[in-house]
Amino acid sequence: MHSAAPLNVIDPRAVIDPAAELDEGVVVEPFAVIGPHVQIGKGSEVGPHAVIRGPCVIGRDNQIFQFASIGEDPQDQKYGGETTYLEIGDRNTIREFTTIHRGTVQDQSVTTVGSDNLLMAYTHVAHDCRIGNHVVMANAASLGGHVRVDDWAILGGFSVIHQYCRVGQHCFAAMGSIVSKDVPPYVMVGGHPAKPHGINAEGLRRRQFSPKRLATIKRAYKILYAAGLPLAAAREEIAAAASDNEELRVLADFLDLSERSIIR
Repeated sequence: MHSAAPLNVIDPRAVIDPAAELDEGVVVEPFAVIGPHVQIGKGSEVGPHAVIRGPCVIGRDNQIFQFASIGEDPQDQKYGGETTYLEIGDRNTIREFTTIHRGTVQDQSVTTVGSDNLLMAYTHVAHDCRIGNHVVMANAASLGGHVRVDDWAILGGFSVIHQYCRVGQHCFAAMGSIVSKDVPPYVMVGGHPAKPHGINAEGLRRRQFSPKRLATIKRAYKILYAAGLPLAAAREEIAAAASDNEELRVLADFLDLSERSIIR
C-alpha cells in the first residue's frame, strides 16, 4: 500500500499566481508572494513576506526565509524588460533579506545557484552570477554581476566580489574582503584590496584532504606567490606539474581561463 503524497501547506494569506507551479510538500507561509512562471520543487519552504518572481525554477528541499527577494529584475541599466531566468538547485538555505536577481541578455540570460549552499542574511547575488555547490556566503556578502563562485568557496561577512570576477574552488575570503581580480582555487584572501594569505588549509582538512594533497597544494601556492616568478612562468610550471595530479589540474585550468588576472 502506497502512502499518500505530502500535501502542500499554503497559508491563505499568501499570494500565489495561478501560473506558478508548486510541487508536492511545498510550504508557503503568510504574506509570501509567488509570481507567474515560478516553479518550486518538492519539500521547499517559502517564509513569510518572501517574494519570488519568474521566470524562476527552484529545486527541492530549499529553505527560503522571510523577506527574501528571489528572481527580481536585474539591477542593470541595460535591462529593458527582456525575458530572463533564475535557476536554483536543491537543499539551499536562503536567509532573511537575501536578494537574487535574474540574468540579462547581454550574458546568457540566466543566473544560476547550485545545490547545498548557505546564503546568510542580507547577501546579494547579482544578475548573471553562477554559484556552484556547497558555497557559503556570510552575512551581507555581495556579488557583482557576472561573478562566478566555484564549489566549496566561503565568502566572509561584508565581502564584495567585483563584477566578472571568479572565485575558485575551496577559496576563503575573510570578512570585509574587496575582491577585484580572480581568486585561484584553495587560496585565502583578505583586505581592501584583497591580498593572498596562504591556502585554505583548515577548510581543506575539513573536506578530508590528506596531508599529501595539502603539501602538493602548498608547493603550488609557493610557485605562484613566493618564488618571485612572473605569472606566465608560474602558470607554466604549475601546468607541467599538473599532468598527473588532479588538485593541480584544477588550479592550472583555472589559471588558463582567468580573464581578469588573479589576485597576487
